[in-house]
Amino acid sequence: MEWTLDRLRHFVAVAEAGTMTEAARRLGRAQSAVSTAIGLLEADLGLELFDRVGRHVRLTAAGEVMLLEARSLLHQAQAMDHRARALAAGGQARLAVALDEALPYVPLAQLFKELAARFPAMELTVLNGTASEVAGHVAAQRAQVAFQFDRAPAPATCAQRHIGSVPQTICVAKGHVLDGTAALTRRQLAAHRQLLMHIEGVEDTVLSPAVWRSNSFYVIADMVADGLGWAILPVNIAEFGDLRPHLRQRACEGLALPPLTVRMLWLEGLAPGAEALWMRQRLAELLALMATA
Repeated sequence: MEWTLDRLRHFVAVAEAGTMTEAARRLGRAQSAVSTAIGLLEADLGLELFDRVGRHVRLTAAGEVMLLEARSLLHQAQAMDHRARALAAGGQARLAVALDEALPYVPLAQLFKELAARFPAMELTVLNGTASEVAGHVAAQRAQVAFQFDRAPAPATCAQRHIGSVPQTICVAKGHVLDGTAALTRRQLAAHRQLLMHIEGVEDTVLSPAVWRSNSFYVIADMVADGLGWAILPVNIAEFGDLRPHLRQRACEGLALPPLTVRMLWLEGLAPGAEALWMRQRLAELLALMATA
């Protein structure tokens, strides 16, 4: 076949314009050139793409099918061109990012919206999981970078950079015996089951003799909401969607809760590309904005 992308562009333009004259105007070409391109394309494909009705044209049944194919091919060609330009400029054609499921949703949603606009040709894969799972994705080279809460030592093969933090808070279920107006005491907390994050090799702050553990902040938050105990949670989870109506944030006398640090991980010796570095910088800015909101 001898058809070209240029002829496909002419075909799509005519189909959308409804006349050769209007398509020629939109393309900035002579009408005769557009008409010739359509004739050559029909000859190459062995199909009639249009019914001519006076000055107007109407897609045939075959033309309707070919229009879908032509648009798809032109889209792929444009993506290939963008990707080639990005590679030539030192960018990445593909990026796999591992995300800690507990990170704040709002700044991440904004981050990906801006990422799509800034790097439209990049192919992105997002791997979600617990903090330990996303670190494992980088160590196993399933992801180039990971963003996670810093709650355990990074894998020995990974480099890291702290980019921000998220406050923590004590949470109880609304209506729980610990749900009240006055600040709690350590003694009161110790009298009730504590729900803790389970992290291999890391012992969290234990205030109660009765402890349940999970490797997911969201599982812990659900258990708190069900009245099964109290927990220290990132503020973004305490205020998340369906959980917020069921949880009460409390303070405890003499118990200072340091913020949870957010970090980026990447494989030692493999410098992050421009896209990953931009994500690191922008997420740091968005986390800072969230802290002042």
